[in-house]
Amino acid sequence: MKNSFKELKLDELLAKRDELRKKYFDLRFQLVVGHVENPLEKRNLRRSIARVEFLISERQRAAGTHPAAKAGDVTIGGASRESEAKVAKAGAIKVARGAK
Repeated sequence: MKNSFKELKLDELLAKRDELRKKYFDLRFQLVVGHVENPLEKRNLRRSIARVEFLISERQRAAGTHPAAKAGDVTIGGASRESEAKVAKAGAIKVARGAK
């Protein structure tokens, strides 16, 4: 099951993600009601959704349709350059004042 998503195309991955999310929602409902045969299935579904999400973002980045693939939105470690500049400036102010 782990590697079965790699050969799927982007539109198939999107459909698979929707299907897995629906299964996950139904399973969460069944857990509350108390009619679940395998409670570990919740973990497996969550991980499968994460695998599909990763492959979707990977394919979108390769195609140039992912939001982070745009030239102006380059991020480093999850923060934009503008926010990094603000953090660096704040750090420089603290160092100048002698604060720790």
